[in-house]
Amino acid sequence: MVGGHLLHGGDYNPEQWLDCPEILEEDIRLMKEAGVNCVTLGVFSWSVLEPEEGVYNFGWLEEIIDNLGHAGIQVILATPSGAMPHWMTQKYPEVMQVRQDGSRNLPGKRHNFCYTSPVMRKKTAAVDEALSRKFGRKENVILWHISNELGGNFSDGACHCEACQSAFREWLKEKYGTLDNLNRAWWGRFWSHEYTEWEQIHSPADRGETTVTALELDWRRFVTEQFCSFCEMEISAVKKHSDLQATTNYMDIFKNINYNRLARGLDIISWDNYPFWHREKDEVPTAVRAAFNHSMMRSMKKQPFLLMESAPSVINWRENNPVKRPGMHMLSSMQALAHGSDSVQYFQWRKGRGSYEKFHGAVLDHKNGSNTRVFREVSEVGRRLPGLEHLLDGTVNRPDAAVLFDWENWWAVEDITGPRLDLDYPGYVMDHYRAFWEQGIEADIVDMDADLSGYRLVSAPLNYMYKTGWAEKIRAFVRDGGIFVTTFFSGMADETDLCFTGSHPLEDVLGVVQEEIDAPSKDFENRFIYSGKEYPAVRMCEIVHEKEGTEVLSVYERDFYAGFPVVTRSSYGEGQAYYLAAESDLSFLRRFYENIFDSCGMKNVLGAKLPYGVTVTERTACLPDPADADTGTGDCRGAVFVMNFKNEPVCVECAGEWTDAENREAFSGKIRLEAFGCKVLLSRKTK
Repeated sequence: MVGGHLLHGGDYNPEQWLDCPEILEEDIRLMKEAGVNCVTLGVFSWSVLEPEEGVYNFGWLEEIIDNLGHAGIQVILATPSGAMPHWMTQKYPEVMQVRQDGSRNLPGKRHNFCYTSPVMRKKTAAVDEALSRKFGRKENVILWHISNELGGNFSDGACHCEACQSAFREWLKEKYGTLDNLNRAWWGRFWSHEYTEWEQIHSPADRGETTVTALELDWRRFVTEQFCSFCEMEISAVKKHSDLQATTNYMDIFKNINYNRLARGLDIISWDNYPFWHREKDEVPTAVRAAFNHSMMRSMKKQPFLLMESAPSVINWRENNPVKRPGMHMLSSMQALAHGSDSVQYFQWRKGRGSYEKFHGAVLDHKNGSNTRVFREVSEVGRRLPGLEHLLDGTVNRPDAAVLFDWENWWAVEDITGPRLDLDYPGYVMDHYRAFWEQGIEADIVDMDADLSGYRLVSAPLNYMYKTGWAEKIRAFVRDGGIFVTTFFSGMADETDLCFTGSHPLEDVLGVVQEEIDAPSKDFENRFIYSGKEYPAVRMCEIVHEKEGTEVLSVYERDFYAGFPVVTRSSYGEGQAYYLAAESDLSFLRRFYENIFDSCGMKNVLGAKLPYGVTVTERTACLPDPADADTGTGDCRGAVFVMNFKNEPVCVECAGEWTDAENREAFSGKIRLEAFGCKVLLSRKTK
C-alpha cells in the first residue's frame, strides 16, 4: 500500500484560503475527526507557486505540508501543469492550443496548452524539478501526482499548431519510413489522396481531410504519444531529486487518450470516479459502469490502483446533480476497494467560494462545518478503512476471465462509415461485461497487447480491428484450452484500417465464413431461439456460413436469411470459440454467458446464484509456504466483498460457511445485506 495505509482523504486546496488562517487550522482538526490520513496538494496551484516567471513561492506549501505532517497526515504532491498562470500565456502565447480550424485558443480554462511546445515543456520541467528539490524527500510526501486529468480541456485535448503538425509528420516518417508505405497503408489512391511530400500531410480537420480513416487513427495515436511524452517528461523532472513513485489521474473511459499506452510510464494507476448514482431507481447500470472502470484500472498493471477522486455527495456539471442517498457513499467507496483500490479519496475537502466548481460536492460545505450528513458519512468511511488494512494489504483481484476493450479498436470502429453510424463501442462492451458482473464472475479489462496467459475465458465484443499479432495470440490461446467469445463485425480490418481480403484472420478458429452484414431498422428486426427461448436480433445481423465441424446453437427465424447461424461453437485444439453473429439484448447475453460459465465450471466465489443488484468480488494474496518452496503452494488470504446495489434489503443464498471480516459474525447458507449494504467476508482459504 502506498504510504503503508488504505488512503482516505483527497484534493485539498489551501492556497484558496491563505488569507483565512482560522480556516486552515479548522481543516486539520476536522480532517482528524473524519479519519483523513492523506491529502493531495498543488493541483492547479501554479500561479501561487510561481507568481512571476522564475520566482518560486513555496513557503506556504511547506508550512501546510509540515502542519499536516505534525497531524499524521500524508501528502500526495501534484505538479501544477493542469492550468497555466496568465503571466505565461501573456508572454508565451505559443504555449496555448490551436484548434483544428487553425485558430489559437485564448487564455483560460485548464489543459489549454500544447503538449509539443518546447516553451511549455521547459517551464513545466523547471517548476516540477524545483518542487522535487524542495519536497521530494519530505517525510510525509508519499507520491507524485502528475498534472490532472490529462486532456481534460473541454474538447478533444489535441493541439493542431505548426509544431504539432511538424511533430506528427516526423512521427509518421518514423512509423512508415517512406511515403509509398504510408500511401499503401492509408489507401491513398482513393479519391486521389496520395501524398507526394511529407509537408502535404495535415491533421484531420472539418475544413480539410476527414475521410481518410487511417489518417484519423494515426492522428489519435500521435496525440496519445504526445500526451505520454509530456507526462513522462514531468515524471523525469520530479524524480530528479526524489525516489517517490508517480501517477496521473485517469477519467471515466476517456476516448482522447489510449490509457493503456499511458500506463507504461506510470508506477501506479489512479482515476477519478464520478458515477451518476440515482439517475434512475435501478442503480445497476451505473454500478456496472463504475465496476468496469475500476476493473480496467486494476487490469492495466494487474496491481492495486488508487481512487484519486470521488464525490462525497453531489457533483456540479451534469444537467441534474442528485445528492447521494443514505448508504450510497459507503457502498460506492467499498466498491472501489472491492475491485482493487487501495484508497478512497475525494474532490474535494472544502468547497471553494467562487468560480466553476463552487457547487461541486466536498467533505466540508460552505456552511455548518462538521454538522452535515456528508461529513458524518465520510467519517464513517474513515472509521471503517483502518480495520480493513491488514486484510487487504498485498491483495488484488485475480480473475480467470478477461473482456477486451481496446482504445484503437474504439477509435476505428466508431469512425467508419457503415454499416451503422451510431455504434457505441463502450456501451456494447459493457453489456457483455454486465453479464459477468451480475453473476459475480470477475473479469479483467484488457486490450490487444495484453498477456492472455492465466485466463480461462476471453470475450472480445465488436472486435472490428485486429492489431498485428492478435489473431496469432487468440489462435494460441484457444489451441491451449482457452474459451474465446467474439461477435459480428469482428476481424474486419487491420491496424491501418485496411479491410482483410480472402478470409477472416481467425476463420479456422471460429469455424464460420462471413458473407454479409445487415443493419436492419426496427421494421426488419429478426429473431432467433437460443437455449429454448426466443431473442431479438437487432441493429447488426451478420450472415455467416458454418464450416464443417462447427456446431450451430441457434439460427435466424425470419427474412431471407432464416436458417443461417446466429450462435456457433467451434472446437480448436484443446479449446473452443463462440461466435455471435447478431446483436441481441441483455437477457440473451445473460443466458449465453451463464451457459458458458456452467460448461467450464466458472462460479462466483460464494457459489451462489445472486439476486438482481447484488455482486461479489474477491481480493487475494498468496503467501508461499517455506516448507513448500518447490511447489509454490502456501497460505492464501484475502477478502470477499458482497455488495447490494438495491435500495432495499436482500438475502443471498450461498454455499458453505463464511465469517464477517469486521465483526466476526458467522454465516451459513444465507447472507443478509441491508439496503446499499456491503459485507466484507474472510476468504475461506484464510488461515
